[in-house]
Amino acid sequence: MSFLDSLFAKKEKSVLGVDIGSSSLKVVQLRKEHGQAVLETYGELALAPYSGGEAGQATSLSAEQITESLKDLLREAKVTTTSCGVSIPFSRSLLTLVSLPYRSDPKEQKTIIELEARKYIPVAASEVQLDWFIVPTEEPKSPQKESPSIAGQGGKKVDVLLVAVHNDELSLLQSVVTGSGLSASFYEIEIFSTIRAVIENSVKPIMVLDIGASSTKTYVIEHGVVALSHAISTGSQDITRAISISGNVSIAQAEVLKKKEGLGDGGALGSPELVFSRIFSEARRVLIQYETMHKKSITSIILTGGGGVTKDLSAYAKSIFSIDVRVADPFAKTEAPAFMRSVLEGIGPEFSVAVGLAMRKLDEI
Repeated sequence: MSFLDSLFAKKEKSVLGVDIGSSSLKVVQLRKEHGQAVLETYGELALAPYSGGEAGQATSLSAEQITESLKDLLREAKVTTTSCGVSIPFSRSLLTLVSLPYRSDPKEQKTIIELEARKYIPVAASEVQLDWFIVPTEEPKSPQKESPSIAGQGGKKVDVLLVAVHNDELSLLQSVVTGSGLSASFYEIEIFSTIRAVIENSVKPIMVLDIGASSTKTYVIEHGVVALSHAISTGSQDITRAISISGNVSIAQAEVLKKKEGLGDGGALGSPELVFSRIFSEARRVLIQYETMHKKSITSIILTGGGGVTKDLSAYAKSIFSIDVRVADPFAKTEAPAFMRSVLEGIGPEFSVAVGLAMRKLDEI
């Protein structure tokens, strides 16, 4: 049996993560073998060319155009399963952390959360799908603290992460999935997929910088839950554009230079650094604000997203933040041939969401 034959054996156990980003599509196919996630195939396809643009640019395509591009990617990546999970863009969702009255009765707590949540959602309740998570406390609650009598005294509060997604976005994604011949059992906001793929179980605060094409998403993760989220309007396409102008090359060529030379001693030196400086300056402000408000330190920063593949970026980030900074390596949680490891490490940040989606889908098996 050849390597490829063994790689695609037991197709019924294969699952797919589909990440629909603003500049590209990413897919990762995994299977479960002896309790381990085994990488079968992966692929990425730029979306801008489908609207007359160049690779690396953010674009806005119709459901029909996205469907066409996804079908092309599934064919090129030789995907062999239709069973998948699909990402929901952070920009098309609402995440907000609120403090609400605490109740020891789970049913009563659920009712309070769902009633109060409507105050924080800027559209009609019928227009969105709502979900929520109770943020764990620093220390486990004792039985005495959980008693109804004590909970009712002093107006005890609980922090709740509210999550809402507009029905229109879900309808678009469902249309793309159906048109591509896939079957999705869930749709997940991209940050939760990223957490699953790149963060180990840690109760200490960690900052994730997801440098997407059109924007950078900043998250503080604590106890495995999003404790803070913030969007920065600058993204990796701004870095590509700066390299393009500085080096007098096309956007497509600049995208390649970003990965090969980045912040090193290439001709593009300095140009991308100015863009990253703006991103990191805003992220540092968010970091300081969180640490000041919560009286605790963020222990490390993880770089992910398309901008995270920029060469020498982690070293530059360490000089700005003065704490541990590492580049996401979601494929580290999968089994793959040793000769592929260096390649997978290099592209890892771009595939964090797709890997996280596939890992959740594997858990359904």
